[in-house]
Amino acid sequence: MLLALDLGTKCGWATNSNAGIAHGMQEFKNDRFSGGGMRFLKFEKWLMELPTPTQVVFEEVRRHAATDAAHVYGGLMAVVTKWCEANKIPYQGVPVGTIKKYFTGKGNSKKDVMIAEAKKRGYKDVDDDNEADALALLHYWIDECMVDKPKVDLADMLN
Repeated sequence: MLLALDLGTKCGWATNSNAGIAHGMQEFKNDRFSGGGMRFLKFEKWLMELPTPTQVVFEEVRRHAATDAAHVYGGLMAVVTKWCEANKIPYQGVPVGTIKKYFTGKGNSKKDVMIAEAKKRGYKDVDDDNEADALALLHYWIDECMVDKPKVDLADMLN
């Protein structure tokens, strides 16, 4: 199973397995009584409840307009990469522009365009841009990166 993630407070996700493609958006928002690290604990708990993927890909963001968004992204990325390392799951980031260009033909497509493209591709129930981004990443990885690619054992990479 491939797990594609659009990391953020509203985390878009998509998976492919023998059962088909599943997708959604999971929110990791703190309430006023939560400590700063609670969102990361909730995210890790959510990851551990998923069926174990054979590969994880995530949207690789290089620049954030807001400091808080950058902190959240960095924390979630630390959690997912730590989880992957601990479970020997290969993982890879894919630049935002690469995903958008693959999905829409334009590397700087806006949120509404990503949602419209997901709907055009048959995902009628998608109304969140994070979910649309995760689907775009899933399709990009399947179409562009999984064809005749050798599987790399993470243990071999570490030695």
